Amino acid sequence: MTLAGPSASHAPQHECTSCREGEQHRVQSPQEPERERLNRKWNEILQETRVAQTGVQILFGFLLSVAFTPHFHRLETFDHVVYVITVILGASGTGALIAPVSIHRLLSGQRMKDHIVRVAGRLMVCGMVLLALTIGGTLLLLLHVVVPGLLAELLVGGVMLWFALCWYGLPVWLRRRSDDDAA
Repeated sequence: MTLAGPSASHAPQHECTSCREGEQHRVQSPQEPERERLNRKWNEILQETRVAQTGVQILFGFLLSVAFTPHFHRLETFDHVVYVITVILGASGTGALIAPVSIHRLLSGQRMKDHIVRVAGRLMVCGMVLLALTIGGTLLLLLHVVVPGLLAELLVGGVMLWFALCWYGLPVWLRRRSDDDAA
């Protein structure tokens, strides 16, 4: 049965295996069909990945160029260690944030979207943690050069706490609040 009429375009739809090719019909359940939910979640992951990838790639490019500046060789051993760790974190974050696209491409058509969405979500969280650590390392490297003594470490600690609150604490708090409201 093919949907027709003005209300048909607003009704939840899905492809039917018993319908002719391309036909759709109304979903009897008021809930979102599993296939649509997975497609929506996958599209959300792609959008989030685009935003995060841009940030990590710009930051990683900046980090790669730092080693070629004349001032770099005059830095102390501590700064070189921070730099190496930060570059490794940036490369790892890039890998984690790009991995969902590669996984999807290699497994496309294998009817594994539920697994792909689950793994991609975890990779995104991992990539965001690595991005936050990369930002922290970059700040430490920069502030250690321009701010005297322990102040650089304290400032970076404050920024990292802010990231933890904004990126992880706030979502956890909102989820708990939503769960409490639903109960």
